[in-house]
Formats: sequence, C-alpha cells, structure tokens
Amino acid sequence: MASRLYTWGRWAVRRRGRVIAVWLVLLGVVGGLGITLHGKVTTEFSVPGIESQQAQDLLQEKFPAAAGGTARIVFAAPEGGTLTEPDTKEAIEAGLKKAAQVPGVVDVADPFTNRTVSPDVRIGYADVTFGEQADSVPQKSKDALSHAVTPVEKAGLQVELGGSVMQPVTEVGGPAEIVGVALAFVILALALGSLVAAGLPLLTAAVGVAIGVLGVQFISRFTEMTSTATVLALMIGLAVGIDYALFIIARHREHLADPDADVEDSIARAVATAGSAVVFAGATVVIALAALAVTGIPFLTVMGLAAAATVLIAVLIAVSLVPAALGLLGERLRPRRRAPRPGRKERAPGAWGLAWGRFVTRKPLIVLLVGVIGLLALALPARDLRLGLPSNASQPAESTQHQSYDLLTEGFGPGFNAALVAVVDTGGTPAAERAGVVSGLHSALADDPGVAAVAAPATNADSTLSVIALVPTTGPDDQATTDLVHRLREQAPSIDEAGGTLYIAGATAAAIDISGKLSDALPLFIGVIVILAMILLTIAFRSLLVPLKAVLGFLLSIAAGLGVTVWVFQNGHLNGVLGIPSAGPVTAFLPVLLIGVLFGLAMDYEVFLVSRMREHFEHTGNPSEAITHGMARSGRVVSAAALIMVAVFGGFVFNHDPVIKSIGFALAFGVLIDAFVVRMTLVPAAMTLLGRRAWGLPAWLDRITPDVDIEGAKLPPRPTAGAGAGAGIEHETEHEVTVR
Repeated sequence: MASRLYTWGRWAVRRRGRVIAVWLVLLGVVGGLGITLHGKVTTEFSVPGIESQQAQDLLQEKFPAAAGGTARIVFAAPEGGTLTEPDTKEAIEAGLKKAAQVPGVVDVADPFTNRTVSPDVRIGYADVTFGEQADSVPQKSKDALSHAVTPVEKAGLQVELGGSVMQPVTEVGGPAEIVGVALAFVILALALGSLVAAGLPLLTAAVGVAIGVLGVQFISRFTEMTSTATVLALMIGLAVGIDYALFIIARHREHLADPDADVEDSIARAVATAGSAVVFAGATVVIALAALAVTGIPFLTVMGLAAAATVLIAVLIAVSLVPAALGLLGERLRPRRRAPRPGRKERAPGAWGLAWGRFVTRKPLIVLLVGVIGLLALALPARDLRLGLPSNASQPAESTQHQSYDLLTEGFGPGFNAALVAVVDTGGTPAAERAGVVSGLHSALADDPGVAAVAAPATNADSTLSVIALVPTTGPDDQATTDLVHRLREQAPSIDEAGGTLYIAGATAAAIDISGKLSDALPLFIGVIVILAMILLTIAFRSLLVPLKAVLGFLLSIAAGLGVTVWVFQNGHLNGVLGIPSAGPVTAFLPVLLIGVLFGLAMDYEVFLVSRMREHFEHTGNPSEAITHGMARSGRVVSAAALIMVAVFGGFVFNHDPVIKSIGFALAFGVLIDAFVVRMTLVPAAMTLLGRRAWGLPAWLDRITPDVDIEGAKLPPRPTAGAGAGAGIEHETEHEVTVR
C-alpha cells in the first residue's frame, strides 16, 4: 500500500492544479445541489415495527384526525389571579380564535369547555391540531401560531408553546462551535510551529465537510433524515478532516527538517506512510459508522451512513487535496532552523513524547493496573444507565418548550407530560360488541394505580378504531412510567380474545420502545465492529496481540465515557456548568453512536501510534526501543490530534439541542480518555509487558495475511534536494501560479 500511495502522492503533487480544480468543481456541484435541491429534515425519531409506531401508522390510516401534529398552548395567570376572570377569559378566547385561522389548523380545543384547567384555575392549556403530521407542518404556520397568541401575553398572562409541532430545529454555528474551531487552530499552530501549516488542515477539512454536509442535504430529498444526521456529519467530518490532514502535514514537515530533503519526495513519502495510516484508520471509522445499519433502525442507519460518507471524503481529501496543496506551498513549509540560544540546551524533537514513553515503560505493570482501575472507577455510574428520548424538560430553561413543560407539571402533576394513548383496533370485533370491549378496557386502565386520569374514548367514523388518552402519576423519565407501559400492554390478550388489537402509544411509549430496540441491537453491533476491526488491524500490524489489546482498551474507554455521561446527564452533576436544564435518561441512541464513533477514532490513534513503533521494530528488531521511539515520533502529533477532537466536539456541548449536547460531551470526554489514558499510557505499558510477542503472528495466519506495508519499508531511498523531479518544485510552483 505504501508504494502505491507514494506513486499517487507524487502524481498529486505534479498535477496539483488539476487535483485542486477537481475538488473545487466537486464542491461547487454538490454545494449547488445541496442548497437548491435539498429535502426536509425531521426532528422525530421513528422506528418501523415497534408498537408505538404501528399505532401511529394505524391512526394515520383509519383516524387521521387523531394522527395530526399538535401544538399545545399553555396559559398561566399571575399569582393570585385566575383564567376565569372576564378580561383574561376574553383575551384567551380571542387568541384561540386567531389560532384557528392559522393555515393547516383543523381544530382548536377550548380549555373551558374541555375542562383543561388546573384545580386552582390558574393554569390551562388548549391543543391546536394540524391536518399534517408534526414534522410536515411548515415553519410559517408555527410562526403564525406564535403571533396569534401575542394579544394574550399583552393581557398579562404567561403564554408558552409545547407539543409535537413546536419541537425546535437543531442549529449549529453558534459561538461555542466557533470557539472550538478557533482552539483547534491554536493547537495546530503549536503542534506544527507554523501559521500557514496550521491553516491548511482547517481549509481542507472545510472543503470536505462542505461536500459531505451539502451532499447529505441533497440526499435528504430522497430519504427521511433527522436533523441530528447532518450535525453528526458536520461534527465527525470536521474533527477527522483536521486530524487526517494534520498527520500528513506533520510527517511532511518532519521530513523537511532535513535540509537535504526533496520537497516532492517528502510529500509523497508522507502520503505513503502517514497516508497509509490515514486510510486504515479512516476505514475503521467508516466501518464503525456504517455498522449502525445492523441495528435495523432506519434513522440511525441513515445517520451512520451520512457520517461515514463524510469520513470517506475526509480520507480522500487527505491523500489527494492535501498533498496537492503541500506541493503548491513548496519550500514555504520547510521548518526554519533556529539559532541556538546562548547557555540554553535545545530540546530534541519529540523530547516530551520520549520522556513520557520512558516514564510509562519504566514500571509498566503499575501503570497498567492504576490506569485500568481508574477507568473502571469512572465506569461505575454506567451500571445505572437508563435510556430514553429527550422531552421538553431537556430543552434550555429559557425556551418556551421548557417553560410549558414546567407549567403543565405545576398545574396538572408530573405525569401530565408523560401522557399515553391506548389505541384499540376493533375492526375484527362484531359491531355489537365493540362499545363493550372499549368500555371494559377504559375501566381496566382507570383501575391501574399508576394512572392518574383517563379520558373518555374517541372513536373514528366507522367505529373500528378507538383512542383512549390517559395520564400517568409519574413523569416521562421515571422508571415507574416505563413499568406502567409494560403493565398496560398486558391488557392486550383480553382485547385479542374479543377480536381486536391493543396498542399503547404516545411520545413516552415511543421512547421506551426505541430504547428497547436499541438495547437489543447493541450486542450484535459491538460484535460486528470488533470483528471487522480485528481483521483490519491484524492486516495492518501483522499481529494478533496488538489488535486484541486495542479492542480491550477501547472497551475500557467506552465504559468510562458512558459512566461519566450517566454521572453528568442522568445523575445531574455539573448541570449549571454545562447548561443542562434537568437530569434525565441518556439519549437512547447515544451508547450505540458513542461506540461506533469512538471505536473508529480510538483506532485512529492506535494505528498512528503503533505504526511508528512497528516501523522502528522492523528496522531494528528491538521491541522496547521501538515503543519509546514510537512515542517520541508520534506522541506530540497524537496528543494534538486528540485535543483538536476534544475542542471540536466540546464546542457542541453548549448547543441548545439536548441530543447534540450529550453527543458532544460523550465524544469529547471519550476521546480525551482514550487518547491520553489508553493510547498514550496503557498501550505503551502493555506493549512493554508483551515485548517481542506483541509482533508475533502464527505461521499459518502469516501466510494468508496480505502484506500491506503501511510503515513504508519498501519505499525507494530518499533523494536529496538536488536530485530527481522534485528539485524544481519551487520553479514549477511559480510557473503554475503565473500561467494558470
């Protein structure tokens, strides 16, 4: 592989103008399609086949009036006041009359007629039903609804909006994300020692992310996609795009530190060695993200494939656009020799990594034990992991969605925001028995101690489908509510005997169903990515123990990352610092996403770090010296790459969207732990204990394992600056700039 990439790298340098032009044309084409022909994204997480989704599909087919999106207008009178005061009541009725005129609205419930007013008559709500499902309601209708209730606010009432229609749109590009990118630039400048070199990874990563994200937006025209998918593609694409370019540029500048090094050969050699590692590392990320398809959950599959495509683009840019840009810059990236300072001993390159490597390998068993015990301690909170989907309680405290949640809890109890719906399909029940079956179910539901209130059944036109709304006594995030859903579904056999079918649905039931589906898919998902990664790493390092050690280290990173995420988001620690409005279950798909993404990124650092160790071992045959050499050569760059990841992911921690916030935090902390504790500490300690055995491969496996040579052992000898085609690169660069 290294030899082919070496040839490719030289070609990219010599044809740099064409390579850059192709990427710019691709950016223009994909950008144009993504901007002009993009589809719509949804904020809903639906999973075909689960009970709650079957109920929703049935309602859409047989009872459309009950399947439309709902906006809930919540009114609250000032302390000491009531909603029934003449002026207040008149203002509410006027506002609801305007709400009924909003395009797409088919019904507005009167809070006084429907008795949706709290016992103290201070808080009430009105449900506004649209003819379309929630994610199909246009933004202009939402804005019109917000404008319609303005007169009610002027009358002195607090008015907040909730419901499925009013879910906020995920947005990125705020101050926190910009600060994250700025920190990445500072880290690049310190790691590369050049502002020009530091700017190049950001520029090439921006090209890759733009192509990836705009391409995803264009694809959303043909397939349903959540808003989280585009944000994840942006987050992952930006982080790996910067890192992959950093690895190649750092290796190029390392070569150029030799004043006799030829620029073109240096670029090609960097693409051959660091580029080989990029290809293998990128392959593990793509595999891990694409493996989300094995969960059988469409929105997660699309999310994984979108991010995987963006990572693939980042790899292609790293081995084509980056060397072309390096060729364009030519000698300007050669490190300047600094005059030695009088009386001060100059530190050799890689001195920090060398010192750390020697420290870790001096007492490897103690380091390994302390590190493993520490990570297991961080993982302890994960034992209490509860999964769910974020409710309005997770929205920013100042948002209207969060305010409406708090008002409804205050006025009607914690279970009101966990409302469930019993959907009864009586199409197979004799017409004369349908009313009795539904009435019996209504009584059974009301008798459950976990149910606070049950509404009267609503039936469709031909009486084949009935809907019973009920309110639990506990909130949507409580374990008691999950237990209640399972108990209510135990009523299904009695309905089946009567020829009908019972479904327990609603947003809370959907969150429970999705969590269960993801929990069931988790073992298969882990198995797929571990096996495929073991195969890839065995091919890369021609070793069995190195891949096994890499996987075990990854499992420790995942456990620690999940433990701290539970400690923060579920147990409620650091809420004020991170701007988390309330504690609640961990987002249902976060563990799967964390495993997929972190596995790929962990393998990135494993490949870059261990490949330098193997490179030295191949030349010297000294395993202990190879470890410290690999740390000296790669420690600084791997540390910089990890800090860049943390900066980029950390910027998303302060996004208002609770899903993006939790994903950003889990990835940032997971990368921090994996890079600095596992890869930079436990890996060299374990490699020291394994010694020469780390590089062993059974004879039968050695014969069938392809030799991909990612270390560049078969590359041609290095030419000097005065030899070969690369000698005239500066002249060539000036000519291209002038002519083209």
